[in-house]
Amino acid sequence: MKIVIIGGGFAGINLAEGLAGNKNFKVTLVDKNNYNFFPPLIYQVATAYLEPSSISYPFRKLFRSRGNVQFRLGELLRVDTAGNKAILHNGEIEYDALVFATGAETNYFGMENVQKNSIPMKTLNDAIEMRNKLLQRMEKAAICNNSRERRKYLNIVVAGGGPTGVEVSGMFAEMKNGILRKEYPELSTSASNIYLVDGGDALLGPMSKKSQQDTYNALKKLGVVIKLNTRVTDFDGDTVHLSNGETISSKNLIWAAGVSAKIFDGLPKESYGRGRRLAVDEFNKVAHTNNIYAIGDTCIQLSDPEWPEGHPQVAQVAIQQGEHLAKNFKRVLKGEALKPFDYNDKGSMAIIGKNKAVVDLPKPKMHFNGFIAWLMWLFIHLMSLISYRNRITTFWNWMVAYFSKDQSLRMIIRPDKRQRNPVEKVNQGV
Repeated sequence: MKIVIIGGGFAGINLAEGLAGNKNFKVTLVDKNNYNFFPPLIYQVATAYLEPSSISYPFRKLFRSRGNVQFRLGELLRVDTAGNKAILHNGEIEYDALVFATGAETNYFGMENVQKNSIPMKTLNDAIEMRNKLLQRMEKAAICNNSRERRKYLNIVVAGGGPTGVEVSGMFAEMKNGILRKEYPELSTSASNIYLVDGGDALLGPMSKKSQQDTYNALKKLGVVIKLNTRVTDFDGDTVHLSNGETISSKNLIWAAGVSAKIFDGLPKESYGRGRRLAVDEFNKVAHTNNIYAIGDTCIQLSDPEWPEGHPQVAQVAIQQGEHLAKNFKRVLKGEALKPFDYNDKGSMAIIGKNKAVVDLPKPKMHFNGFIAWLMWLFIHLMSLISYRNRITTFWNWMVAYFSKDQSLRMIIRPDKRQRNPVEKVNQGV
């Protein structure tokens, strides 16, 4: 059975792992990157607490001992449902079953200026770009003599009060109060703020009231300016415009306010549900298709009575759907009845800063905060990394940062974007 998986995130990796080693399946994993990365920790790459290699791992190395799993570097252009082919930018692949595990992309809600000028927080490339931009702007602020202009370089506005927005706000607040005062003494007297803006009436909307209040109080104590029931409406690169009529002078708008799924050429319009997510049944089969499936953030399943609005777009759903679909594919070959997907909610958590986190567990219903929750967050995220090498390097970096209250990864490393003619290089003796 030829199975093609589009996307190598939590869902795609767990599906491939579930089928690895089974000679009855020929699995091809397609991704536009040649590595898997761990999204919950990209903000630590963006804030120079971790190197990209600490949270990423090459697909080919991951599957090199699995004879029935192959990796294909490529980007999906369209699906030929009649011919059972996935058309990539560099070729095509035939399939017996096609699985979409493409996750979600940043949603700017149609605001072109925000899309053009803000800093997204979705991919590893985004994180590296954010680190470079913010470090460069700190250097510009250090030599800026105009106090009003300097404040634009130093003010940071984070849009979105979910886990990513909360975590990056807390990290920036701690850096502002510690590391940056040491490394940029010329800016120690400069006024600047970290703003966290969210359209809801509480931070961490899906979590418990206790977690929401604990998070609000902890961020306030760190000096973060929190604006609830407020949305970003425009950003021209110098000024952030808010829905309440206020403006914030800043060159740094970090966008963590929303995601949406992707549209795929070749699939019927009737296959899509809310948020452009592919509508699937209890077996993760896409509506109005015969042999196409979707798992993770890119799909929405409305058949689960406990989740009538669809499952949350979180890592645990993607992991469990990938593992479950692998078992159902095996049942198909054995002629057994398929089992519907049943999501096991293991809880939610968010880190706020050093020794500060919140954790909600559904069964039994429990809430943790402070140091214990912080240790739980560290352990769960460390063990969720894909390889022992990732775990060791991440643990080492965390320990160095914890005991030294510092980290030595704040380097601006950018590729040379100048396009030069090879002939010109030879003529110049390059």
